[in-house]
Amino acid sequence: MLINSIAIIGETRRYYSMKRILLFIIIALNFAQKVDAQGRVVQNSPYTDLRPFHFGILVGTHVQDMEFRNVGPQIITDEQGAPQTYVVTADQDRWDTGFQVGVLGEMRLSDQFQFRVAPALYFGSRHISFHNMNPNATDSLISRTQNMKSVYIGCATDLIFGAQRFNNHRPYMMVGLNPIINLSGSQNDYLSLKRYDLFLEAGIGCDFYLPFFKLRPELKFMYGFTNSLDTEHAAHLKDKTMLPYTMSVNRARSKMIVLTFYFE
Repeated sequence: MLINSIAIIGETRRYYSMKRILLFIIIALNFAQKVDAQGRVVQNSPYTDLRPFHFGILVGTHVQDMEFRNVGPQIITDEQGAPQTYVVTADQDRWDTGFQVGVLGEMRLSDQFQFRVAPALYFGSRHISFHNMNPNATDSLISRTQNMKSVYIGCATDLIFGAQRFNNHRPYMMVGLNPIINLSGSQNDYLSLKRYDLFLEAGIGCDFYLPFFKLRPELKFMYGFTNSLDTEHAAHLKDKTMLPYTMSVNRARSKMIVLTFYFE
């Protein structure tokens, strides 16, 4: 009899324990459902990413820099036919700002991947300083500067990998190539750039789904693949006193950090 009573008491305790566990699970599920409902909001433009192709515009700002490879000591024959040794260094001594405007066309490849073509105009300048390391040089030859204006027309082709959309935002990563045409240049500058260049670009961004359009801020880094310096520029100089500065470098690579706002 005692054993049966103990067994009944044990069964009763297990019954109430199971009941408490089930009650706890129900409360937890109910709480999770309420939290999820509070975390989700009404989606703006829920079908915008299902379009096979769409257009947009872009505006933004950027900073640009240039890496130079200095040649070191160089021997240049002056107008009197006497050889002279020069040691001149060139450097872009700061990150210079600019801005860009353009349009875009984007194709949907899958739920996560998109292909974007974005032709744009890039406006900016580069402040380049030259330093003559010869201690016997006159004051007028010790330091010189050049404000190199730059106007590029580029056509970025990018592959975009987007995360799953949550509410009204969606982060993504991108990588691509950007061939450009240099529309600026002067025969009277110390340095000149080639007409064509190619950039590798990579960056991150986020889609924000607004009631009437999609806003996409994006930050990317662009690095030039090729030697963008016009090495034939020295042959076209009329002022031969510029030769030591023009020939002080033999390679240049462009870099840009670009912040762009896409309106789609």
